[in-house]
Amino acid sequence: MCGIIGSINKSYNLGTLKLIEHRGPDASEIECFKVAQNDIWLGLVRLAIVELSEAGRQPMISSCGKFAITFNGEIYNHLDLREKLPEVDFKGHSDTETILYYLRKFGIDSVVDLNGIFGFSFLDIENEKLYLARDHFGVKPVYYFKDEKSFVFSSEIRPVKNLQENSEPDFDNLPTLLRLRYLPSPLTLHKNIQKLRPGHYIEVDLASEILQYSEKYFVKAHQIKVNTNKGNALKSYETHIENAVKRQLMADVEIGVLLSGGIDSAVVAALAQKHSEKKLKAFTVGFEGIHKEDEIDAAKETAEILGLEHFSTKINFDNFLSIFKETTRIIEEPLATTSVIPMYYLSQLASKYVKVVLTGQGADEPLGGYQRYQGEVISEKIPRGLIYSSNKIIPYIGVKNERILRSVSALGEKDDVQRFLNVYSIFNQDDIMKLLRVKEEKALGLISYFYEVLNCKLKKTAAERMMAIDVRMNLPDDLLLYTDKITMNFSLECRVPMLDTELIKYIETLPAWERLAIRKTKIIHKEYAKKILPQRIINRKKFAFQSPTKIWFKNHNDQIKELLLKPGIFTEIFNTDALNKLLNEHVKGYNREKQIFLLLSIYYWLQDNR
Repeated sequence: MCGIIGSINKSYNLGTLKLIEHRGPDASEIECFKVAQNDIWLGLVRLAIVELSEAGRQPMISSCGKFAITFNGEIYNHLDLREKLPEVDFKGHSDTETILYYLRKFGIDSVVDLNGIFGFSFLDIENEKLYLARDHFGVKPVYYFKDEKSFVFSSEIRPVKNLQENSEPDFDNLPTLLRLRYLPSPLTLHKNIQKLRPGHYIEVDLASEILQYSEKYFVKAHQIKVNTNKGNALKSYETHIENAVKRQLMADVEIGVLLSGGIDSAVVAALAQKHSEKKLKAFTVGFEGIHKEDEIDAAKETAEILGLEHFSTKINFDNFLSIFKETTRIIEEPLATTSVIPMYYLSQLASKYVKVVLTGQGADEPLGGYQRYQGEVISEKIPRGLIYSSNKIIPYIGVKNERILRSVSALGEKDDVQRFLNVYSIFNQDDIMKLLRVKEEKALGLISYFYEVLNCKLKKTAAERMMAIDVRMNLPDDLLLYTDKITMNFSLECRVPMLDTELIKYIETLPAWERLAIRKTKIIHKEYAKKILPQRIINRKKFAFQSPTKIWFKNHNDQIKELLLKPGIFTEIFNTDALNKLLNEHVKGYNREKQIFLLLSIYYWLQDNR
């Protein structure tokens, strides 16, 4: 695991690498290659997890001298891939070495065969090409800047900014950030800096005088099986999920588990412990006081049942804002997701004991765990006309639940993409106009892109279509983004067995009724959990991994107002009357928790990026 930095025709030194030293404190290297008329610098910082010796050193150059790679991530099936390379005399057992020779033999399109998490650069010196790739589900972020003469990329934004002559904020993307609560790839809030989409690679042609770029996707659309025997489906699911966890125990260092009170992390922990030779360490975060979000007691009970060594920590509001500012700096992009705060403390705790952790993250999107999927199931059972009538009535009966208001406003919409956008939106067009005095115009196209790439029209139900998009758009650039940035800030690698490519491929071939139904979520997953977990874990009320910010923002409303309404760059961009109205609504009982969290995140981001 590492952080990568690379450039064409823009030199840099170890000082630039130090900007992401937290991602890899074990080693740092830079190599320069001359290809055609271009100078290509490849560099990385290394967190040594697999092959701790010099045989894992990067940038790694092939024995023939014609190929080089910098690789950030882990490839869990790399030993299987090695079987296709009998002619190679490998120096060590690193997955980087496997991928270098695998790509040399089978070409860049063989990236689809990699089961793992990755962002890598691959230099084909002989054919004068440079490739930059991001894994199937975007677990590892990759940023880049390009023009006719140069190309810069990195695992984080800071080095890309550092290598640009003029780096400034791109406020044109602010409306889309407000609409979706995060910025999907390729957008960022920096002019000329983009994120590589999940399941995509960029090819740079180094032969011509003006650099030529092309982007290609390797993300796969998995078709639903028409008939599935329930017993056989459960047996296959058991095989796939167990293999996924076993694969992701690949390491030459100790592995731990991020443990919540729910079944997803419990399933991962149970399987990890089953296939581990030593007692695993488990880590949980909670909150001072009485909060429904606190799951330490539940997680402690799970740890005792599974035979794990349990560690926990608690947080409160006292230093909430200072940590908020720090997490915004770490993530480099504003988000509305309140769980970034507990993730900071959880990662800090785990990094004191291990270098690698497994998490249950990524189960809800492919398996139908969120309420929004219930809305899609229900909408197919109720006439659109009746839904449309309800849509007109809701505003007049005093409903204050933000999630219900969003869902009801969306269900009457017939067009899939527009309806999905309505469900995702935490600020609607009227809100955005009042706050920024401009319309939002990009979100619909971003959703449409993956709708087309994944051939969503071929999927039978709207819920299946929404889940497929969420796995490749919402999940990578929101939950997985902050997880990667925060864990790696503490030199901690986080693995997501629920997003194993073979497991997801199987899940997405299951018909909808194996995954969700009215008032039922993650059906096959919960059926499997019954085989390995006691009922008292399975039947617990679902915990939301988030901060108790709803209460904090209400109790400390004056403090939030003091930050957001004081004259400065924030109030030059945002309408203070609209901000004040939003903050007052939260005090009155309308839950504006996500909206306030996002605005605070933007506020702190602006302080670092003026």
